[in-house]
Amino acid sequence: MYAILDIETTGGKFNEEGITEIAIYKFDGHQIVDQFISLVNPEREIQPFVVNLTGINSGMLVNAPKFHEVAKRIVEITEECVLVAHNANFDNRILTTEFRRLGYKFERKTLCTVELSKKLIPNLDSYKLGRLCRSVGIPVSSRHRADGDAIATVQLFKLLLNKDVDKEIVKQAIKIENSRTLAPKLLSILDELPSQTGLFYIHNNTRKILYIGKGKNIKKTVNQLFLRTSKKAKVLQKNVITVTYEETGNELIAQLKYTEEVKINNPPFNFKDNTKVTSIEFSNENLLVIDKGRTIGEKSVLLIENNEFKGFCYADLSYQINNIEVLRTLISPMENSFYNRNIIKKYLQKNTVEKLIRF
Repeated sequence: MYAILDIETTGGKFNEEGITEIAIYKFDGHQIVDQFISLVNPEREIQPFVVNLTGINSGMLVNAPKFHEVAKRIVEITEECVLVAHNANFDNRILTTEFRRLGYKFERKTLCTVELSKKLIPNLDSYKLGRLCRSVGIPVSSRHRADGDAIATVQLFKLLLNKDVDKEIVKQAIKIENSRTLAPKLLSILDELPSQTGLFYIHNNTRKILYIGKGKNIKKTVNQLFLRTSKKAKVLQKNVITVTYEETGNELIAQLKYTEEVKINNPPFNFKDNTKVTSIEFSNENLLVIDKGRTIGEKSVLLIENNEFKGFCYADLSYQINNIEVLRTLISPMENSFYNRNIIKKYLQKNTVEKLIRF
């Protein structure tokens, strides 16, 4: 679970800043499940340059709650969450300082979307939130206001999760406390899984991925795995601590991600596929394969350019699909292997997708 946040402050000397606005979105890796947004009376002056930047002035905060009045809500919504922010060290320091003034020790794991973006979306001109979002086609409303910046960070984080084929982000967030008490827990694990198309990842008590699976219905597929009685299946059932999952929206993306991530993560319980595939050619050298995404309004996009499969992404806006430069930034690269090309070719022969765009 993640608490994705943004904080606006008064400015001023280091460790003497006060909070003027805070926005927190509790995000389970797939959707927002809770939120808290509030102006905050910092009980101190706001620096003029900050007023010009955010538009928040002292008059707006006279009747706003003071930090001690919202502290309990902040603790509750961030409990057992990883804090995610753009420049997370700053936001975490501000919160830690405010809680220290109240005599409370506030400690949370953090993830920084600046650092993650530099790793997963390399070679951009700027990693400031506004410019970064513009590069990947994420709209930002109310820039330099906590709510606008926080919701943009949610969208950015969803993109980063999709690009993280090593699953390092997910592994960091997995809770493994009391893992030895979870032996008869298979039914409770199933309760947390969706009946949607996608991938699932079985982890042991060190967060290692033991097995990657895929299916039209994640819950049903995992249930079938838990019901198997083979020796290998029983060992897997004994060692499972948690199951994470990723919805893909359609089977084509699930098949491609499955192949890619089994190869990268090399789970010990997955069979190695040694299928031999001959040369595969696409009907058009430059092609976008558009199909349904994970949510209403979202589309999945496969990019084939110069007869090479480049990868896939998800897009909410026509602008992202129609602007090839933005689309290239969104794309999660995949190997242009005969195997992947064969998956795409066979899927297009047997299934109808929403749209094919030749360019």
